Amino acid sequence: QVQLVESGGGLVQAGGSLRLSCAASGRIFSTYTMGWFRQAPGKEREFVASISWGSGNTNYLHSVKGRFTISRDNAASTVYLQMNSLKLEDTAVYYCAADSGLVMSSPDYWGKGTLVTVSS
Repeated sequence: QVQLVESGGGLVQAGGSLRLSCAASGRIFSTYTMGWFRQAPGKEREFVASISWGSGNTNYLHSVKGRFTISRDNAASTVYLQMNSLKLEDTAVYYCAADSGLVMSSPDYWGKGTLVTVSS
């Protein structure tokens, strides 16, 4: 059974930064596309960013491009989301996800989420 455990959420002022981490079961981590989704209050869950396991190709939600950076450390079985220039609309629960495919399309595993709150 794969487990994904997020950390790094919290309260930050607009314009600030946070780095989220997601620790995964090591046995499969290196062959999974990893990603982040988020769900704001009253809204549906949306894709934020992903990084493939092979080429390391990344994809981002348009509204976070240039502000967020996803990276992975296969040796540590951890994926990160560096979030800079945070905006009020980035407030959400952020979920880590793992997809066995080459792209993040239908995640096989989810973390329980970590809350990010951006204040004015």
